[in-house]
Amino acid sequence: MISEVSYKFGINVIHNNKRICLDPTKQIHCDLIFVSHAHTDHLHQTRSLNATPKIITSNVTSKIAKHRGYILGTEFKEHNFHLLDSGHILGSKALLIEDELYYTGDISIRPRAFMKPAFIPKAKILLIESTFGIPDFIFPKIEDIIQETNYIISKMYNDGIPVVLTGYPLGKAQILSFIFKHWQPIYVHDSIREYNNIYSKFGVNIDNYKSFSQAESEGLLSPNRPWILIAPLSSSRKGFLHYVKEKYNPITIGFSGWAIKSNYKFILGLDYTFPLSDHCDYNELLAVVKKCDPDMVYTFHGFADQFAYSLTKMGYNATPINRKKVTS
Repeated sequence: MISEVSYKFGINVIHNNKRICLDPTKQIHCDLIFVSHAHTDHLHQTRSLNATPKIITSNVTSKIAKHRGYILGTEFKEHNFHLLDSGHILGSKALLIEDELYYTGDISIRPRAFMKPAFIPKAKILLIESTFGIPDFIFPKIEDIIQETNYIISKMYNDGIPVVLTGYPLGKAQILSFIFKHWQPIYVHDSIREYNNIYSKFGVNIDNYKSFSQAESEGLLSPNRPWILIAPLSSSRKGFLHYVKEKYNPITIGFSGWAIKSNYKFILGLDYTFPLSDHCDYNELLAVVKKCDPDMVYTFHGFADQFAYSLTKMGYNATPINRKKVTS
C-alpha cells in the first residue's frame, strides 16, 4: 500500500512502511534507493558504504555508474518490485511496485537504432517525467532526421568538408555512432569512445572507432578532406568544440529534443540542429498516460506544472510533484 508520495532530493514513496527514494540527488535516510539510469542528474555520491541503503537498479546501470565514479552500493531485489525497460539509454529502467505505482524515470517509447521502446504497464499511480510536457515539443519521425542528416553529410563529403555530430556523450552519442556508421572515416571524442566500449561489452554492435586524440596524433584529421567526428554537445564558441571548429573548420550538427526551438542552434553556435531525443515528446507522454490508465498522475521534471494542467483538463487527476509533499 502506497501511503505517501513526496519530494526531497528526489521523489520519496512510502510503501508498506518502507521509505523508497527514487533517483535521489544526494544520500538521504531511506530503506531502499531506486536508480533508474546512469546519467549524473539521477545519481548521488555515497558517503559511506556501511550506511548505504539497499539499491534497486539494473546491472548495466551499476556498471556505467561505477565507470563515472559513483559506487551505488549493494544491489537488492524486492519480489514485489519489477524493473521495466524505460527506453531511455542502455540499462535504464522504470519501477513498478506491485500494480500500485509506476515510476517512469526518464522514458522514451520511440524505437531508436538498438534502443527498444519502454514497456508501459497498468498502474493506479503514475509518476511520469515531463521534460517535454508541452505541445511545443512534438518531434518529427526519426527516419526523416536521419535522411536530412545523411543529405548534409553527403554534400559535405562531396566538397571535402569534415562534419561533427554532437549529442550527449552517454546515450545519444552511442545512437549516433550506430546510425551513421556507414560513413567513413568516423572518429569519436575520447569520453564517447569509453562509453561506446561499455555498450559493446553489453552486446550493442558499435564499431571500435579511433578516438579524436589518437586520430589527431596520427595526422588523420584535416580541414580539406571529409571525416566525421562524434563529440559531446556543447557550444561551439568555447571548449573542445570551439577548438575543433577553429582548427578544422567542420560543419557542426547538434542533436537534442530542445532543438525543436528555432533559436537553439544559434544559442550553441551550431550550423544545424535536429530534435532527436531520448525522451518522450508531448504526444508520446500522453500515450504513456493513456496506456497506464492511472487513477492518479504525478508529474516531475521539465514542464511538470504545464503537463499536469493539460492532463487535468483531459479529465485526469494530476498534480506536479517537484519539491513539495503531495499526499499523506
